[in-house]
Amino acid sequence: MALNKKEEFIKSEIALADFAKAISHPARVAILKAISKKENCICGEIVDVLPLAQSTVSQHLKELKKAGLISGTIDGVRSCYCINWKTFEKFAGSFNDFFNKAKLKSENCKTNCC
Repeated sequence: MALNKKEEFIKSEIALADFAKAISHPARVAILKAISKKENCICGEIVDVLPLAQSTVSQHLKELKKAGLISGTIDGVRSCYCINWKTFEKFAGSFNDFFNKAKLKSENCKTNCC
């Protein structure tokens, strides 16, 4: 039986992986794009712009909200969502830092062995 070794990684690595997992589905990317096109929170219109059932969209919204990428309110059957830009900025910085460091290491590799 395989054990979950996730807890053996540092907190920033786990957080970055969780963020990547939250945006790894094309439906979630489409949802984020739809929300970002609006000046205000988007309410109930998300289903209209996606080729998915209401229940499927709800599951994806739930995952995005769980990851802190969107915030939202539910008032009866009406739901409103906005992008949580603080979370995006945090992870954009983390990804940029990761890629810049990886690129530097990769450039050294090209001159030395690859």
